[in-house]
Amino acid sequence: MTALDHRLTTRQMAEFVANGFLRFDAIVPRDINQRAIAELEALNAGRLLPSDDLDAMRPPHSGTPLDDCYPEPSVIGEYLRLPQIRGIIESLVGRSPEFDHDWVHYIPSGGTFNQPLHVDANVDSLDQTFDIQMFWFCDDVAPGEGGTRFVPGSHLARVRSSGLHRYQHIVGEQQVACAAGSVFVFHHGLWHAGQPNPGSDRWMHKIRLNPTEPQVRLWNTDDFDGLQSPPTDHFFARMQSGGIAEILRSMPPWMGVTEYRNTQIQRSLLWRYLSGDDSFDVDYYLTRMEQRSKRAAGSVAR
Repeated sequence: MTALDHRLTTRQMAEFVANGFLRFDAIVPRDINQRAIAELEALNAGRLLPSDDLDAMRPPHSGTPLDDCYPEPSVIGEYLRLPQIRGIIESLVGRSPEFDHDWVHYIPSGGTFNQPLHVDANVDSLDQTFDIQMFWFCDDVAPGEGGTRFVPGSHLARVRSSGLHRYQHIVGEQQVACAAGSVFVFHHGLWHAGQPNPGSDRWMHKIRLNPTEPQVRLWNTDDFDGLQSPPTDHFFARMQSGGIAEILRSMPPWMGVTEYRNTQIQRSLLWRYLSGDDSFDVDYYLTRMEQRSKRAAGSVAR
């Protein structure tokens, strides 16, 4: 099977827009997970060695095409070239994404460092394009044993990285617990943090990828027409069940009403970009504002 056979569905893409992440349990075969640890150890150590040490393992340069990263016999490259992984990547950032950076996250048994909550950007742009970050957990991660903490639905808040440091114990936050070989895919704006690890050693590889093409309908769209909602799908008027608007209407428990309605607008804008449907709306917020703007423009023209 090829990457095309493993592309995401329209429903999965809408869930990504709503929640800012997708989870794929034990998607990487066991033997790759086991062989990866030695390579992750070498990559982790190589970052700290002098630049003239020619034997050290180095990450690719930022801007390198993904296809040129970690060539054979790299285990990291083997993971990234799995059809089921490439199908996810291509659905979100296209067939020729670029390497931004990667990092080896190693939390030893008994590690006590509690990373502050953050996003991996200083100040984000206002357009709808996005990078993805893939978190590959090579070991089993038991509940409370070093899995990444993250806040579903936080990715469109567009905060500054350091502005989150003071937040703890957010209602509805999650901490990764999973089987070895599980992969979590984050929108680059999702709030997250590393956690203390009272359990066994935990290895995780994170990679950030940049799109090089418009991120429009790159997934398997066989189910698109049956799910796409009209702009009149409206919570306060005629609401339809089972469509994209229903998925994007989800409200994380940490959100207040004002933040929720603003997030609805941001989700609608992101879905317009991904779907190529400039009329899409959830609960009429964008449509109402656009109609006002058109009327105001018409009044000025007269």
